Parts: sequence; structure tokens; C-alpha cells
Amino acid sequence: MAAKEAVAKPEKIKKKSMLAETLERTVKAPSAKLGAILFVVIVLFCLIGPFLSPYTYDQFDLMNIKALPSLAHPFGTDALGRDILTRLMVGGRYSLALGILTALLGSVVGVLLGSLAGYFGGIVETVIMRLMDIWSAIPSMLLCLLISAALGSGFTNTIIALAIGSVPGNVRMQRAQILRERNKEYLEAAESINCPKSKIMFKHLLPNVIAPTIVTATMTIGQTITMAATLSYIGLGIQPPTPEWGAMLADGKADILYYPHIILFPGLIIALTVLAINLLGDGLRDALDPKLRS
Repeated sequence: MAAKEAVAKPEKIKKKSMLAETLERTVKAPSAKLGAILFVVIVLFCLIGPFLSPYTYDQFDLMNIKALPSLAHPFGTDALGRDILTRLMVGGRYSLALGILTALLGSVVGVLLGSLAGYFGGIVETVIMRLMDIWSAIPSMLLCLLISAALGSGFTNTIIALAIGSVPGNVRMQRAQILRERNKEYLEAAESINCPKSKIMFKHLLPNVIAPTIVTATMTIGQTITMAATLSYIGLGIQPPTPEWGAMLADGKADILYYPHIILFPGLIIALTVLAINLLGDGLRDALDPKLRS
């Protein structure tokens, strides 16, 4: 034949990135899907809700002090006549920000120290791990109380106190992951061509051991929100008039017998938020588990 037959080009196989595959596996998990939907609803409730409310979080209504839930005030009012629903919306911004920023700060410090201890070993590992032993000898909640009492109440000080308490656990977990990966062939190959140690650690090593840290950080958000509420409840976290969820619980504790709605709704939204984050964390953990990958 004079005409040359066209040679069909082989189709390129599109390989999904680890991020895309992880997201796909996460959304397929029923528990993670429920947790994600619930968490998104709570976030929208906190971000958009205050703009739709006819009240402000610090608006007094002296004619409706400790009013029960009604059409005018769906969640009732507190001891100063302030609308509880509006205060929950605004307070959620502080509570969610506390949880996310604290988990992020504690994870970053833990990853850095744990990576240094696991990769370099020797005196560096000894110093860091002995410091963590001393650090973790004090229960995390007690440590948070001590730091909060020393620094005082406030948004920034509460983040610092909660983050410091979570560092030792993150350091130990990151060090264990680094030690398990430390003698793999790809690291030996990178070292054999005199690749800088900083590049080996941050470009080659960390991406392969970061998955457990992401899961732990996700699960820590829910725990941090609970601990922040505890600090506010005992007067060491964010304090009134800022409507943080824990502070709202503290405000209503004196009226729990006769006006339980004042603490019922803040306690309920804290529980729902922690539940949503834990469900999402469980799904993320399963998605990042290499044993469950095809």
C-alpha cells in the first residue's frame, strides 16, 4: 500500500495525585461525608448567621431577660437579655478559630522538633526527647491551666496555652514516623549525591510521613475546642463579653436548674462540632491508610 497507515498514539494514563485520591476516598466514606456536611453547616452558621440575625451579640433586651425559646428568640435569651442564637453564631468564630489555629501551631512545632530528633539523632535527639519527657511529665490540661494563669485570659494567650500542651505528643509521633522511614533506599540515594540535609528532610522525607500528622491535627481540633471551652468555663480562657462557647457555658451555670436553655444550646453545638470533626478525622485516617489503598 502506498499510503502509510497512521499509527495510533497510545493513550496517556492519567495518574491521580495523592491529594486528589485522598479527597476522593474521604468523601466516599459515609462517616466522613456526614462529618464534612455537619462541619460545613456549622461553619456557615457561624460565618453567615450573624448577618441574617436581627440582633447583635451584645444587644440587651431588659424586657426579655432569661426568656425561654420563642419565635422572637429561637434559643431564648441569657441573664442580660442577649439573644443566645446570635451569640452562638458569633462565638463560633472564636471557638473554631481557637481549635484550628491551636492544632496548626502545635502540629508545626511538633513536626519541626520531631523531624530534627528523628533525622539527625545523636545529641540533637537526646536533648529534644529529654525535654519532651520533662514537658509531658505535667498533664496537658494542668499545663494549659498554668500557662493561662501566667499569661492571662484572651484569644492569643489561650491559643499559646493550648498549643504548648499538645507539642510533646506531636513530637513523639513525628519522630517515630521519621525513624521508620530513615533508612529507606531513596534517602540513601539522596545522601549519596550530597543532597542538602534540609532538602532531604523537607522535600523527600516529610511528604512521606506527614499523613499521620494531618489526621492527628484534625482530631486535635475537636479536643482543643473542648479544652478551650473548659478554660473559659473556669475563667482562664476567652472572657465575656466575647461570646465564646465555653464562656457562654460559664455565664449560664448559675441558672442551670431554672433556665437550662442558657447552657443547653452552647453545650449542644460544642458536642455537634466535636462530633463532626471526629467523624471527618476518622474518614481522613482511613483515606490516608496505605493498607486500604488499591
